[in-house]
Amino acid sequence: MYFSLSFSIYHLAFNSGVAKYYKNPYNLPLSSEVINFMEKLVKKEVNWGPAIFLITYQLLLVMAMPFYFYYAPPGIGMIAVSIVLLYLTGLSITGGYHRYYSHRTYRTNKFVESALLFFGSMAGQGSALRWSFDHRLHHAHVDTDEDPYSIKKGFWYAHFLWILDKPRDIDPKVVPDLIKNKLVMFQDRYFPYLMVLTNAIVFFIVGWLLNDYVGAFFLAVWIRFFALHHFTWFINSLAHTWGDKPFCQEQSAVNNYLISFLTFGEGYHNYHHTFANDYRNGVRWYHFDPTKWLIWTLNKLGLADGLKRMDPLTIKKRMVMERKNLLIEQLTELWYIKKDELEKKVHEISDRIVTKIAQCNQLKEQYRQIRKEYQQHEMISQLKAEIKSLKKSLRQDWRLWMHLSRHIMRLKPLPI
Repeated sequence: MYFSLSFSIYHLAFNSGVAKYYKNPYNLPLSSEVINFMEKLVKKEVNWGPAIFLITYQLLLVMAMPFYFYYAPPGIGMIAVSIVLLYLTGLSITGGYHRYYSHRTYRTNKFVESALLFFGSMAGQGSALRWSFDHRLHHAHVDTDEDPYSIKKGFWYAHFLWILDKPRDIDPKVVPDLIKNKLVMFQDRYFPYLMVLTNAIVFFIVGWLLNDYVGAFFLAVWIRFFALHHFTWFINSLAHTWGDKPFCQEQSAVNNYLISFLTFGEGYHNYHHTFANDYRNGVRWYHFDPTKWLIWTLNKLGLADGLKRMDPLTIKKRMVMERKNLLIEQLTELWYIKKDELEKKVHEISDRIVTKIAQCNQLKEQYRQIRKEYQQHEMISQLKAEIKSLKKSLRQDWRLWMHLSRHIMRLKPLPI
């Protein structure tokens, strides 16, 4: 992909006219995304700074890596430090740029902010202002032409090629809170210098500590840079391509446990696009989401507060409504079974769960009001007992619902 893209770019750069581009004299196997990029290249619609930097550094790295690993293989210490730096810079993007600046899922102090911006600059993914502006547009216009990195324009476009487009002007109406933030504006103004400076600091410190400046340059800076770029780009490409959609069938975003290991917990993307204001992406305790654990830890240390999280009953209600539509659709394709009975069960159990969730939320609100205003112990005890009984009944219905869902989804249409 990168070799064919870069080769085409350099060919077009040194050969005049659109004709040679359309003839494709080298018969390269180019994807539609690459062809679209080439059209923009001819029309002078390319963001040349990022284009030259991103393509050149990746090509040079691919060519240089075999020599590095053969002639100066890294030690355990260098590998460990590089992994730590990968996580520090990665979490500054997911926990800082994404869940803090883009979605405001928690509050923190200027000390933590400074650390997030320091490592965010080291990550080399643009300023927090630019990143958050693009991301807020992504959520507002997902899967449309207004989406800056829409997966509808192709996998490689969403993964990488969108960065090579000329950027839109930042609209203050989209990021008014960030424009008022002096730290964010300082980083945005001096980002290129801060990116070079932060990575230079890492290079000299790691090289001096481990007495290996070659390893510090290749592994702690260059390869870490490459890995982090693609890991975070996977959120825009793989996390909109490969996985399931338990919370929203209408959007391209998917949940994929495996992607979470590469994206610092951002693999539960269908949940995120449904409940973007939740500081968590993986809502279960066993979901791999180091960004969630970082924010939770900061909260426990008194360095973050106001953590936003979606109510578990609201999450269940959304899952039931989405699965209900999917099950009804599945039943329409099954002509060899008694669909009416199963469809009736789907409606019956799902409606019962939704009703009980509404009742439970109503009882909880009553409980909060009574405890706050009257503090009548008998009434409080009675409400607690009602809530407990309702939750028990809801758990039973949930088990029936999951059993029914698995049964219907296992059924396959017979070939005619």
